[in-house]
Amino acid sequence: MKAKRQTKILEIIANYEVTTQEELADRLQAEGFQVTQATVSRDIRELHLYKVPSAGGRQKYAALPAKEDDAVTDRYMDTFRAGYVSMAQAQNILVIRTVSGMASGVATALDAMNFKEVIGTIAGDDTIMCAIASVEETTSLMEKIQAIL
Repeated sequence: MKAKRQTKILEIIANYEVTTQEELADRLQAEGFQVTQATVSRDIRELHLYKVPSAGGRQKYAALPAKEDDAVTDRYMDTFRAGYVSMAQAQNILVIRTVSGMASGVATALDAMNFKEVIGTIAGDDTIMCAIASVEETTSLMEKIQAIL
């Protein structure tokens, strides 16, 4: 059932501008899937969905293609650039500010870039905290990010 539900989620977000978890849950229920908000949230996480700008300045759910190639890397870079606002260093923690609602997508893009310095990321609504092994590596990562921007 989970695989069918997640396949349906990918189909829904490909065909509609789904902007909230509640809207996604409603569309799934209309398709005959009995889901809770917690189930939808877990599916979004497992499918690595992120939000991208849509018409009218809103944010909608999107999925990354399964194949990692140059086109996907370009999309990660585009997502990173579109959502990035600023960054600041706090010892070995890099704090990245994003456009409201884009922290998850920007963090996914950052994770997918496989920077050796990044131990892990945590995203909120407009802020990402990146754990880095050392102060020196944090500075190095900031320089790499500046080059991308």
